[in-house]
Amino acid sequence: MSDHKKPSLTDALIPIFTMLLLLFLSVYYFGNDSSSGPNQVALLISAGVATLIGLKNGYQREQLEQGIVKGISVTLGAILILLAVGSLIGAWLLSGTVPTMIYFGLQLLSPDLFYVSCAIICALVAICIGSSWTVAATIGVALMGVANGLNASPAITAGAIISGAYFGDKLSPLSDTTNLSAAVAGAPLFTHIKNMLWGTVPTFSITLVIFYLLGINESVTVADQRIPLLLQTLTNEFTIAWYLLLPLALTLFLAMKKVPAFPAIGIGALVGGGFAVVFQQPLILSIADNELLALSANITVVWQVMYQGFSLNTQDAVFNDLLSGGGMGSMLNTIWLIITAMTFGAIMETVGLLAVVVDKLLAISNKISSLIITTIMTALGVNCIAADQYIALVIPGRMFKQHYQDKGLAPENLSRALEDGGTVTSVLIPWNTCGAYMQSVLMINPLDFIFYCFFNWLSPLVGITGAILGYKIKHLGNKDQSIAINQQVDDLAESSALANKG
Repeated sequence: MSDHKKPSLTDALIPIFTMLLLLFLSVYYFGNDSSSGPNQVALLISAGVATLIGLKNGYQREQLEQGIVKGISVTLGAILILLAVGSLIGAWLLSGTVPTMIYFGLQLLSPDLFYVSCAIICALVAICIGSSWTVAATIGVALMGVANGLNASPAITAGAIISGAYFGDKLSPLSDTTNLSAAVAGAPLFTHIKNMLWGTVPTFSITLVIFYLLGINESVTVADQRIPLLLQTLTNEFTIAWYLLLPLALTLFLAMKKVPAFPAIGIGALVGGGFAVVFQQPLILSIADNELLALSANITVVWQVMYQGFSLNTQDAVFNDLLSGGGMGSMLNTIWLIITAMTFGAIMETVGLLAVVVDKLLAISNKISSLIITTIMTALGVNCIAADQYIALVIPGRMFKQHYQDKGLAPENLSRALEDGGTVTSVLIPWNTCGAYMQSVLMINPLDFIFYCFFNWLSPLVGITGAILGYKIKHLGNKDQSIAINQQVDDLAESSALANKG
């Protein structure tokens, strides 16, 4: 048997502080690009530091390698879903499904309810495309221009844009953070989304009421031409019709029938490609090589958007940004970050460093409510310190996952807490990549707009309140508990076998 020395709190804090320092330097030097490589390097170096501590405490190299493999393997399902999501976005852009959703969404803009309209439009578009950043950089920029034309408050408008964008991002099966939260916690994607509805929808409803009260005394008329211009460009470039929403309806139907996320999204992508061939022929032929026959042109263009994404080239840069994206390749950066973050988390878990930190955090109370509240606050804290929302989901998820199982809690409780504390609060931190990004695209100081991001403030508060009241806390069924116990037994047997081997 290999003797393992019990890690001290100092052992656990050394790699954590190493990670935080490197991530701070990553954001300092690379800004919004920190998640495109610098953070990954920081996480791997931090994993190396944790590995050295594990070797010091008597762990064998084979044990550490197996721990990494096991940690990464947990996310393979999510990685496949992300690749399918990339294909779906590209196919739905080409088919006109996403443009149609945006077109109808923009029709909801009401000058008399400007702030409420901003939040709803951004929410609808974010659900459709799964990216709060893209919504802010496209629809958000246009709405900020409208606000200037209406003499509306830029700060309140930015708060409405961000609130709506993060609501849609949080509930979209196309969102990388939604997929990541579910994967880290071990919850099925659509189960995770369904479990968030009880808190997210009422929170957004309260947010809309607040924006209504803020704008009720303002009388404005639409004088800005950006929205009409966007609508005109949509109809010029795409066929816009209600039946182009059928791929969305089919995907939602499959989700309601509890079809797993990967095949449901994959089928949605394929149907979207078929709709593109039927309804967007002029667009496909304009993209394809002129030397190709019609059949070859359709095959190559649809195939290309599923792996490379869709790119539109008009004279309107805002429109190009809004209607370009998707493809499997667009997800590779997120997948890269997931793998490196899970490597760090797996090493920390394998050598017992995460357990030391969690035990200290949970020493005050052993209640279920305290576990959920601690998860939310830890995710918020990582957002403040590490300045990256992905890391704020992965690290707390790895830290607390076993404790949720030990208390017989379903994994969707953990994934919901991660979203409440990690996803939505990232934009409230001015030095976080999300806060800095919103400042750069909306051109407004974060210290001005964060006070009006009501959805982002209310989400963790509602999550904490629900934990205190014990509302909608789901427990594992007998079958699920047996699976969890068997998994723990298998893990112990595997660890014992590796120790004997060592």
